[in-house]
Amino acid sequence: MALVQYLGTGRRKTSVARIFLRSGKGDISVNGRTFENYFANETARILVRQPLLATETADKFDILILANGGGVTGQAGAARLGIARALLEFNTELRGKLKGLGLLTRDARQHERKKYGQKGARKRFQFSKR
Repeated sequence: MALVQYLGTGRRKTSVARIFLRSGKGDISVNGRTFENYFANETARILVRQPLLATETADKFDILILANGGGVTGQAGAARLGIARALLEFNTELRGKLKGLGLLTRDARQHERKKYGQKGARKRFQFSKR
């Protein structure tokens, strides 16, 4: 029997998450570790589960997340977008619900680079008139 899975890719800041939705009972693993072990803070776990709870599909799929780059929050945001996209591949009728909650929108905010001759991206050295 062939393995039926739905793929989705999510990105946020410098993080990329590849999502594999497989029919199952709701297990989530991230980079070979358990979901609770990988995302230690509750906020990140809520963020990742958001598309599943919105579409009431939390107990229908086992999810394999391969995340790399960035930090915990970036990877959680990337996983959220990837799961939403994979759910669309599973059923296009879920689009209205996901789009209404803003789960299909890529957060385009990026780290601003440090400028030469200055302390940081926005911070400046103190100005002295005399």
